[in-house]
Amino acid sequence: MNVLVLNCGSSSIKYQLLEMGENPEVRAKGIVERIGLKMGCLAHKNDRNQKYETETEVPNHTVGIKLVLEALTNKEHGVIESLDEIKAVGHRVAHGGEFFTQSVLITDEVIAKIKDCCDLAPLHNPAHLLGMYAMKDVLPTVPQTAVFDTSFHQSMPASSYMYPLPYSLYEQYKIRRYGFHGTSHKFVAEKACKILGWDIKDKKIITCHLGNGASITAIKYGDSVDTSMGFTPVEGVMMGTRTGDLDLGALLFIMEKEKLSISQANSFINKECGTNGFSEISSDMRDLQDEAKKGNERAILTLDMYAHRVKKYIGSYAAVMNGVDLIVMTGGIGENSDVIRKMVLTDMNYLGVEFDAVKNTDLRGTDATISKSDSKVKIMTITTDEELVIAMDTVKLVFG
Repeated sequence: MNVLVLNCGSSSIKYQLLEMGENPEVRAKGIVERIGLKMGCLAHKNDRNQKYETETEVPNHTVGIKLVLEALTNKEHGVIESLDEIKAVGHRVAHGGEFFTQSVLITDEVIAKIKDCCDLAPLHNPAHLLGMYAMKDVLPTVPQTAVFDTSFHQSMPASSYMYPLPYSLYEQYKIRRYGFHGTSHKFVAEKACKILGWDIKDKKIITCHLGNGASITAIKYGDSVDTSMGFTPVEGVMMGTRTGDLDLGALLFIMEKEKLSISQANSFINKECGTNGFSEISSDMRDLQDEAKKGNERAILTLDMYAHRVKKYIGSYAAVMNGVDLIVMTGGIGENSDVIRKMVLTDMNYLGVEFDAVKNTDLRGTDATISKSDSKVKIMTITTDEELVIAMDTVKLVFG
């Protein structure tokens, strides 16, 4: 059966069509961009490696969804003959607040609760809702599901998710740690345990989702007990353009000196900082590694800062869980950068981590063990697939 997975942004729609079964396959994927601007565009690729691109007016998400469906059914580059072949639609939703601890079928009540979370994710949830409305307009009889970035982290204890603010602010505005990348953290932890033949309910795992956005999660006996991202995806480790952890006093000082408004400060910490802002070179780890090889001191320091912060979270989460059995590296950097993996995981012998530099070398985008055979703590690189998680949850909800 075919499941369409959508990740709708304010001006874009990312999509994948997956054929679900014993061995799920991606039939097609692509993106619609510049929705609402003068001229939009679609980039589409099918499982025959055929690529199709077009520019056209895309005034709203309904038109964007129609463009996606036309690409999927096109006689030349499409992969299905009829829209009837799409049996369900799964939506990535950034924020489920405290309402959702798992994925759900979309109903009017669910949509109302996602609306209630718009204040918590003003850049994401309204766009996800537009995608749901658009799909309902175009394929009204096809069941839809919502899969939340935050739901996996709803198992955290209050000692992990509460902030040291007046309790009334939590009661009134629900200001607390929510965490993100939940679908990825859950997926790679379960996948790693399956490969090792372990029962996740017996293990303590630290998952490192390292990409342009990055987060670390402590998973104890299958449940998230702490995670680095917080009320927003800005908190935590250093990222491509986001600050990660920052002294709030420093931000207030900068706002005063630079005469920044709240919206300007928000843009600053999200888009102008991180590895890109500090290095003044790039937000792409590959560029930084290339410059570091040339002896660029700022690039070298940026890499050192990045690795230091990831290592610090791993150590703190091992303390929180009273030990760790498995460390997983995933995401664009975690899966592909042997340099960052080596910097993070070397010299952690105190924890029982025996890193194997030989196994780690030139290892990219694959599932593998990179710890020594006698290491007390296993280390693995695991490829993540958030779209597959959404499709799998959708199949369970719709077809049982």
